[in-house]
Amino acid sequence: MRQDGGELIGGGSQGVRAVGALVGGHRPSVDVEGPPAPPVAGALAVSLPEALVGLDECDFVIVDGPLIPTGRIKADEPYHSHKHRKHGMNVQVVAAPDGTPLWFSRALPGRTHDLTAARAHGIVQACLTREVLVLADRAYRGAGATFRTPYYNHHELPDHYQQYNRDHARLRAPGERAFAQLKAWKVFSRARCSTNRISRLIAVVRTLMIHTLLTCKNSG
Repeated sequence: MRQDGGELIGGGSQGVRAVGALVGGHRPSVDVEGPPAPPVAGALAVSLPEALVGLDECDFVIVDGPLIPTGRIKADEPYHSHKHRKHGMNVQVVAAPDGTPLWFSRALPGRTHDLTAARAHGIVQACLTREVLVLADRAYRGAGATFRTPYYNHHELPDHYQQYNRDHARLRAPGERAFAQLKAWKVFSRARCSTNRISRLIAVVRTLMIHTLLTCKNSG
């Protein structure tokens, strides 16, 4: 489906209209039929502890802080990520082992470091309290608790460390795909609004992403 010439990832025409309502009432140029999208309020109400409920003892979660690119101008320094060299919002995402997004944080200025954001949103403490293993990238080094990050050394790593890193990357791969899907929503590229409004928009997108995954599983 498309909106203003840009592709959108999502499911259900009602869901697309819900996103459009938050960014100024734009409607897609092509409507795709599908089952009704779930209520947006459900995504807005999910707390981090609630999102972690139901995980088995052998389960783990994947955490990352993808930069959601926005159309901010250069004068908005807090929103400029020096790491990515672009303006955007830092959103912490907690995903299940299969890549299903369980929880999205509120948006913070793109300048915010991932580890700082994870601590501010209570992700580190919540996963420690529930003893949930977390796979994260090198940006989360120093998180401690139940976080596991790849080994890193300027010199060549021993073979067993290299194998650990390969296994770590393989297990994180489904989550990386989910994070890429979030960034692919073109509605964010036109966003020039507050972190609060971006957070509401992200909650809607999360609902549509889950709806799409469930639709694919049911039809498959």
